[in-house]
Amino acid sequence: MTLKEHTKQILKILDISYPKDIKCYLNYTTPFELLVATILSAQCKDDRVNVVTESLFKKYTDTVSFANADLEELQQDIKIIGFHKNKAQNIIKTANMIVNEYNGQVPDKIEDLIRLAGVGRKTANVILGNIYKIPSIVVDTHVKRISNRWGLTKNEDPTKIEYDLMNLLPKDHWIRYNTQVIAHGRNICTARNPKCKQCMFITSCPYEILNLYKNLPDETK
Repeated sequence: MTLKEHTKQILKILDISYPKDIKCYLNYTTPFELLVATILSAQCKDDRVNVVTESLFKKYTDTVSFANADLEELQQDIKIIGFHKNKAQNIIKTANMIVNEYNGQVPDKIEDLIRLAGVGRKTANVILGNIYKIPSIVVDTHVKRISNRWGLTKNEDPTKIEYDLMNLLPKDHWIRYNTQVIAHGRNICTARNPKCKQCMFITSCPYEILNLYKNLPDETK
């Protein structure tokens, strides 16, 4: 089976097993709220971010209020989030850039988004896909891990993985690939002790085939 055929099979099973609709696991009501939530989510679980933003977005109701926020106060507001001091600084800087350089509107081009403090390609692609419906691939920890396990990339660098997947996946799958793979990574293909016996990809997953081979008696190898 060629890599393209393997990929086609993977995408078919994803569409059968998981919803095609985009599902963002971060809670938000405006583009800037999603931007803030995504900045906070770096190396932090979405569930914890949602706990913090529930009160945060009631206190800071728009981009201007974040731009005018007191740094130490904002740091305390997000204290349970990892790297809260740096993230608070980045949020205030980003809010000011959006107010002063983009007329208060979250940019819709990746070149502009990655200029913002604390915003890399992953965060930028979250905004492009969820807010502007622009085809983009978000390489988070689940996409990185599972794409490697499926043999869709051999790279570890998120940007290289993004480009590998862009070259491999049909454009109409780019956005939903991330949300489908997140669901699969949370429920079955976990980082530790993946539930391979329950996995719908068991017959087409190089990772599982390798594990089976490792567990065979020496005389059968």
